Amino acid sequence: MKRILMLAAASIMAAMSVNAQDDAVQPYFELDQLPKLIDIMPAPPAFDSPEFANDVVRYGWGKQQRQDSARVALAIADAEWDDHAKLFLQWKDAFGLEIIPEGTPEIWKLMETSLATTDPMRKEPKAYYHRQRPFERFDDAMPSHEEDDLRGEGSYPSGHSLRGWTISLLLAQIAPQRAAEIFSRGWDYCNSRVIVGAHWQSDVDASRTAASIGFCALQGSEAFIAQMKKAQAEYAEMTGTVSIPAVNTTTRLPSARVYRIDGTPADENTRGIVIEEGQKKVRP
Repeated sequence: MKRILMLAAASIMAAMSVNAQDDAVQPYFELDQLPKLIDIMPAPPAFDSPEFANDVVRYGWGKQQRQDSARVALAIADAEWDDHAKLFLQWKDAFGLEIIPEGTPEIWKLMETSLATTDPMRKEPKAYYHRQRPFERFDDAMPSHEEDDLRGEGSYPSGHSLRGWTISLLLAQIAPQRAAEIFSRGWDYCNSRVIVGAHWQSDVDASRTAASIGFCALQGSEAFIAQMKKAQAEYAEMTGTVSIPAVNTTTRLPSARVYRIDGTPADENTRGIVIEEGQKKVRP
């Protein structure tokens, strides 16, 4: 009964969130049209499981990273949630372009609408599992000072990581030539949630999967595909790069099915012994 009530509350919260977003951004799909993460992903590791032991080890790793002033500063910057301009700025170097409404309107529209579509996917599993966060379990202070905002909210999956990996997937689709840099930045962004103590490693890992599920769902929207093409064209124009052409699946290079006895391709004028369709034949 308790879980049923939690699920009902999560559905109401998600609907309220989507309705609020609709005032400014119309998502590509409503939440009930997307795959339900709670039906797809496994439960978070139990506190007495080997998987949770790894979470504890990774929590210790995260605390060690705080000794690196540059890395902890990046993790604090990665904690930004409400200001999308600051959020997208974290990918500027990897993407090769700053994403702002005035300068890159098509890319901005794609990113805003895509996140408005996929962000709410996290709410139901968060409420259902209501997993305790690392900083709460260890009564630890967070360098990002998010304690008051996050205390009592479920940690599985990580909303920041779902969003960060979704951003990486979208940007890599816009600029596949920079995919390595983009995903490297996204990987670090997700790990920042472990460093500040907001999430367990298994929360983050699950969120990368959740982001991939949402990203695949976006590909089924004609509006998304149309906006993606505009974003790709804008990126190519702004950066002076050449867009990678789509693969023409209706055209195939001819394959030689007839070979000379030495293995080189033959044609209809070749005479003598040939290999055709795997069989030895003699052409007079």
